Formats: sequence, C-alpha cells, structure tokens
Amino acid sequence: MKKVIMAFAIGLFTIGLVNAQEGFKLGANVALPVGDAGDISSFSLGLDAKYHWEISDTFYAGVATGFTNAFGKTETISEDGFELEVEFEDVQFLPIAASGKFNASEDFSIGADLGYAVGISDGNDGGFYYRPGVGYKIGGNTELNLSYTGISLDGGTWSTIALGVLFGL
Repeated sequence: MKKVIMAFAIGLFTIGLVNAQEGFKLGANVALPVGDAGDISSFSLGLDAKYHWEISDTFYAGVATGFTNAFGKTETISEDGFELEVEFEDVQFLPIAASGKFNASEDFSIGADLGYAVGISDGNDGGFYYRPGVGYKIGGNTELNLSYTGISLDGGTWSTIALGVLFGL
C-alpha cells in the first residue's frame, strides 16, 4: 500500500512539473515535537514540495508532499536504584496531501494541507495528516512559514511546530 501511495504522489508532481513550473515550491523546515512526539523525539528536519494552481487572485489549491525525519532521543529511567538508558528510534513520515493557500495580503498567507502521512520507519503505520500554517513573503519567490503538524496515529497523535522556508521555482 505504501508503494502505491508513493507512486501516486510522484505521478501528481510529475504531471504538475510537465504543465508548468509557475506554482512549484520546494523547501525545508526544522520542527520541535510537542505532546506524545516530545516523549520520544528531540527535533525533526523535513523537506517540503508543493504545487499550487491559481483558483482566484487570492486563493490557490494543489498538492503537497515531503519527507520528515524526527530524531529519537535517549532517556534514562531510574527505578529502585537501577538506571536504564532507553534509545528511541528515528520516526519518518511521507505526507501526501491536498493543499490550499489564501493570500491575506501581498506578503502574508494562511494555508493548510490535509491528507495522509505514510509511515516510513519500522512499526509506523502513518495516519491522517493535517498541517495548518502561516507564511510571510521575504523575497520575490521566498517565503518563511510557521506551521503545526498533526498526524493521528493508533493510540496517539504525532505533533510538531515547525519553522520553514519555501522557494518558488
């Protein structure tokens, strides 16, 4: 199933690239885990890719994907005079989502991605993915963004707060 979803995402982006480069954006982000994710991860790094089509002068819709690696942390557990060091594995996701963006002004935008985050790491089945965010244009084709990512997993939610940059191609 993961291979089918990945092939679908690659196909969508290939179609977008063949049609035009105008709405294609690539970027990177660094995120801090919150909630359940903060118990086993110290921070994450991610890559983002989006393609938006202009729906109106201020609204854009399209597709988004990327890759996120959350770095596992090491915890020391003490009980009855014994100490045990526990190392958590890295956690990886490949989100595949519909994406929308509203330009509130020339420099400020509000948007969200909704879809499914494919779990890449062992024992990670993935889950429903949502990522609201705000962006601030700092150059002709460059945008800083602040976002919250939530991934609904069996028995919990993987959540991060990220700061990133997107470059229009």
